[in-house]
Amino acid sequence: METNYSRSPRKKRRGGFGLLLLLFVAAAIGSMGWFGYMKFIPSNEQQDPNYTLEYPIMIKGKVMKYGAQIESDLVKLPLPLVEEIFSKDKPIHYEKQSGTIVMTTTDKVLRLKTDALTGIINQKPYKLTIAAEIVKDVVYIPAAPLEELFGLRVEYDKTSKIVTLLMEGDVIQHADVSSKDGAAIRVAPSIREPYLLKVKQGESIRIWDEAKGWLLVQNNNGHIGYINKKDVNLTTIEEVPEQVSDKNFVPWKLTGSKINLTWEAVYNRRIDPAQIGEMPGVNVVSPTWFKLTDGKGTIEGKADPAYVKWAHERGYQVWALFDNGFKPDLTTAALATVESRFFMIQQLLAFAKIYNLQGINVDFENVYTKDKENLVQFMKEMTPLLHEQGLVVSIDVTPKSKSEMWSVFLDREALGKVVDYMMVMAYDEHWASSPKSGSVASLPWTERAITKIMEEDGVPASKIVLSMPLYSRLWTEKADETGAIKVSSKALGMERVKSIIAEKKLTPIFDSAAGQNYVEYKEDGALKRIWIEDDVSAKARVEIARKYDLAGVATWQRAFQTPSIWTTIDSALTKKP
Repeated sequence: METNYSRSPRKKRRGGFGLLLLLFVAAAIGSMGWFGYMKFIPSNEQQDPNYTLEYPIMIKGKVMKYGAQIESDLVKLPLPLVEEIFSKDKPIHYEKQSGTIVMTTTDKVLRLKTDALTGIINQKPYKLTIAAEIVKDVVYIPAAPLEELFGLRVEYDKTSKIVTLLMEGDVIQHADVSSKDGAAIRVAPSIREPYLLKVKQGESIRIWDEAKGWLLVQNNNGHIGYINKKDVNLTTIEEVPEQVSDKNFVPWKLTGSKINLTWEAVYNRRIDPAQIGEMPGVNVVSPTWFKLTDGKGTIEGKADPAYVKWAHERGYQVWALFDNGFKPDLTTAALATVESRFFMIQQLLAFAKIYNLQGINVDFENVYTKDKENLVQFMKEMTPLLHEQGLVVSIDVTPKSKSEMWSVFLDREALGKVVDYMMVMAYDEHWASSPKSGSVASLPWTERAITKIMEEDGVPASKIVLSMPLYSRLWTEKADETGAIKVSSKALGMERVKSIIAEKKLTPIFDSAAGQNYVEYKEDGALKRIWIEDDVSAKARVEIARKYDLAGVATWQRAFQTPSIWTTIDSALTKKP
């Protein structure tokens, strides 16, 4: 009995193990079958394309947040989306209070108003088939001018109601469905996902992306989804051509030469050209003739035909300067509206035509940072119109600093893309009321002023003009009754500095840190100091312009000169390497 008792449990154990093994195998086979089913058997569930917007917009295979408006089968695009598309250069400007839309390119300015079928392109009428409109506080712009000005391609499918946008420069791969049974476009990259629609063999699709053997595609009706890569053959590549300007404006036509400009400061009296000596090498003069006088954009002009005639007889171009009077509130008002900006532009165009000018130099200083974008917009709206009249456009900028009113308001990167030339006013390192004596523009400081704008703001050297001082400052350092040193200064021209050196029998020494000559002397219990602007410093500054192959140099201002300075600048600017 003991033997039989001992065998019985062993039989039961073997049978239990076999059953477990059988169940395990069955489960494995079932799992493999399910895995095979999930991997190799496609879903036959169909899901209709469903868009929350009546007229959805597709860009690069993605549905956009905003939809379009359709009128007479013509497309209107939402302003927020258009601004997003062109966010880099911001060529679209909308002024809510007047309902005006301004579009700018390198050679065109188009002004439209909502609910109007006419606009103005440059200074000519522009007709529209449908008008811009406001729907639920969103501005919608007709697609036609966007296509014309910016090379945007707009496709609208009446059946699907889908709008597809293609950008200039887009390169798109096309493919044909190769499977004889056609292929499914699915909602996600898996055969187990529902399909949206099926495409026949030979049907062409656009490919926008690829992921794990699947392609994000768009069919001829604009629908997007995923198709198995093995079901298609790559075919042609579609390229959206880049927009080409009607005109390639050439601002500097003196091939092989550098700009050598000098400003002519015009105050209360007209300049008598007969009193101006020879200026060998100078090829541009910039008289300070035009000034903003009110918030409406009215410009006061002091242009002198006799001066223009004198300049042209000597082969000089005349790039008249337009400033804002350094009045910030007035500047804010004048830059704030489309109408006031256009009014300024019209006056400048008229002045240029009347007086036979070759350029306009804009000098806006002491400006609130809040006006940064409006200043750029003004230059965007002005430049194409001045170019159309053959005028060179330049703007004066200070070296970069943390000063809101004198530096921060200048968007040098944006301005550099618009203007022909950027005059970097590399002076006033130590300014009139500086608490510390020092050079008007030491050479290391000057070089940093140039390189920072090129490196940080991407302004090309070919657009930068190094603006140099022809004046020095006579600094007075004197102790007050408490023993504290008080500092004051006044600007002196080159001839006056020479006279002081001769009168005081001074011997200049070279300040290697500043890169220029220096003198000091005592007078009436005060220390007098001058970092001298002369032929030595001018030559060194021109060497900086040559080192970086800048567009040229400019000097502030002509009346501070000594006659020899022009030959010094010209020789340094034109000498062979």
